[in-house]
Order: sequence, then structure tokens, then C-alpha cells
Amino acid sequence: MHRSARLAVSGAAVLGLAAGLLAVGAAVGSPGGSSGPAAPRPAASAPVDALTGLQQAAERAPLDPARWSALGLAYVDEARRTADPSWYGRAEQALARSLELRPDDNDAALTGQAALAAARHRFADALALTDRALAVNAFSPTTHGVRADALTELGRYDEALAAAQRMLELRPAPDAYARLSYAFELRGDLERARLALEEARDGATAPGDRAFASHYLGELALGQGRVADARAAYADALAADPSSLPPQAGLARVQAAEGDLDGAVEALRRVVATSPQPASLTELGELLEVSGRPDLAEEQYAVVRALQQAFAAEGADVDSELALFEADHGDPETAVRLARQAYDARPDALLVQDAYAWALRAAGRPAEALPVARQVLRLGTRSPALLARVGLVEAAAGDPAAARAHLTEAVALAPALPPLLAREARDVLATLP
Repeated sequence: MHRSARLAVSGAAVLGLAAGLLAVGAAVGSPGGSSGPAAPRPAASAPVDALTGLQQAAERAPLDPARWSALGLAYVDEARRTADPSWYGRAEQALARSLELRPDDNDAALTGQAALAAARHRFADALALTDRALAVNAFSPTTHGVRADALTELGRYDEALAAAQRMLELRPAPDAYARLSYAFELRGDLERARLALEEARDGATAPGDRAFASHYLGELALGQGRVADARAAYADALAADPSSLPPQAGLARVQAAEGDLDGAVEALRRVVATSPQPASLTELGELLEVSGRPDLAEEQYAVVRALQQAFAAEGADVDSELALFEADHGDPETAVRLARQAYDARPDALLVQDAYAWALRAAGRPAEALPVARQVLRLGTRSPALLARVGLVEAAAGDPAAARAHLTEAVALAPALPPLLAREARDVLATLP
């Protein structure tokens, strides 16, 4: 799995949630309306059709705040789906319009603003907005889901698990099971993570929801070295939704794990041609690098930097993501500066600790990195990439016994490792006493 935490909801689910917000807003559209449990989430259609429908709904009823809040949430997802941060500004405008029309008890718009803040990686703001939304309507599963995401990214893992469980109580739907799965995965409880995703897959009514759950079942399988199971799960995802890009990228990782680097490169080229996500571009660059094409790799890395700058220009906080990238492919001192900014804001978040420790190690400061790196594994996560980076920090800091234990576990799960990290982990492990 890519290092950034997945907000455990599919694109189809986000658009379904937008439609759900529309339904809830309509139900409580007049002052003094009910704030009881939300209506069940309707099945989501294809993203483009759903977005067009929400735009048309807002045009037909421009004074309806619920339609604007639903459209704003859909715009947030469009930014994720297309890697185009300009959608953030449209989301901000739509949600502001909703609050202008109904400023006092508009929990749907507040939840939309929380989702936008989370998409921009402003997680403290997202949490505060969910607090305001829940003060209006404590029974919104959508709000509890966004709250779980924000708490996870802030490193408040017990509270995040409680929020995900509350979401499941209010609406036992795939997006709730997916969030629970991620909470279990962070704790190293991979069996419960798998069972939760299977509940999400088997309960899915929208193709996109099934594709999302099956994709992450593939990620779990690959993370445990079960390459054939991963291939089957990714194939199931694509059977549900042939247009879904994450399982296409997953199958490319399977090809790379099986030694077909050229096939993996071509598969990832098709993915990034449709949606140039930084994670996929980085994967493609690393595959090109390990297959002896460094100039082409640098082209991909240049696009990653440009995309991260575009997201930052639209108000997104990309410090930890860009820090990890710079530590691997750029300037270590820049990586430390960016990672420190993220660490100061979210010192308890595992993935921020990972980025900061890795940046310090890249800058030749392993002794400073070591106590931070060891915090990364405190929940029991068995992520091969995290294990490898912690082991490499330990090796550089002069703790060969701990390094050997973590690197041995990571290398045993090499199919799930980024190719450059896998190579370095093997090389360093071979030198340890």
C-alpha cells in the first residue's frame, strides 16, 4: 500500500455520501426539522454522471442549501479522482453558498467543509468542523466517517476507531467497514482488517464500492506476500468497475513482483495517462529507475513535484508527502524542513513520524531519527514499507540487532515494497552482523 493513509471511502461512496447529504438536507430543510438518523445511503452511479446530476440539481433549485452542500462534497471527490486541485476552489464556493443560504443548523455543509479540509490535509480544521456538525446532528454517519478520517490523520487512533464504530452503528455500509479495516490494519490485526473489507465488498451495491473494497483486499494480500491472492482481488475490483484505476495500478505491482518490469511500466503508464496521481507517478519513476532508465524516471519525478506544488497552491498541506519524496528523490535538507513542519502539526501521526524519521536519516542524522522511527511501530503495524524504513534507520543509527529483525520481516514481504526501498533493504540486511 502506498505510504499515505487511505481515507477509507471510495470515489463512488463519496458521491453516494453527497447524494445522502442531499437527502438528509431535504428532510431537515426547514428550521426545526428532525435531526434524527440519516437516511440510508443510496447506490452511487458512475462519477461523471453523478456529478452532472448534482450540478443540474443545484441549477434547478439554486436556493436549496442541501443541493449546494451535496455538490461541494462531490467536487472534493473530483479533485481526488482527477488529481486536479482546482476542484477545491469550486467545492469551497459551493459549500459557502450552502451556508449562506442556511447558516444556523446546516450540518451537511459543515460536513462538506470538513471533508474539504481533510482533502487539503488540514486535519485539525476538519475535526473542528465535524464537532460543529455533530452538535447540529449527532446521528450523521457521514460526519462520523469524516471525523474518523481526521482523527486517524492526527494520530488519535483510539478516538478514530470509536468514530468508525459509531458510523457503523448508524449505517452498516461499505464505507464504515472500510474505515474499520484501516483501523485494524494500523494495529497489525490483518485478519480483522480482511474480514471488515470482505463485509464491505459483500455488502456493496454500487460497482465502485465493490471495486474499492476488492482493491484494498488486494493491497492487504500483497502486503502479506500473497501475490496470487492480490492478483485475484485486483481482478475482482476491475470486474466490478473496469474504469477503476487503483486496481490497475495494483496489477502493475503484481507484474513487478513477478519480475515483469516492462509490463508493469506499461500498465502504470496507462494509469497515469488517465489520472496523474503523485503516488502512481512515483511508482512509475522508481520502476523506470530500477530497470535502467534514470532519465525517464526523472521526468516522472518532475511531474510529481509540479503536482504537489499545484496542490499546495490550492491550499493543500503536502508537507509529509513531499518530504518523503524529497528524501528519496531530491534534497534531504528540504525533506527535513518539510517533514518537521508536518511533525510539529501532527506529532502523533504514524505516517508523519515515518516521513520525519526518514528525512532525518537521508540528511545524515540517524541518531535524531531513531526515537521518532521507533514510534512508528507502536500500534503494531506490519506495513512492509514502514518496517523497512524503521530497520534502515536502526541500521544507520548503530542498532544492528533491531535492524536485522525489522529488515528481515520487510524483505520477506518484498512484493509489497517499493522497488528502490526493497533493493536498499536487501543490500543493508546483507551487511549486518
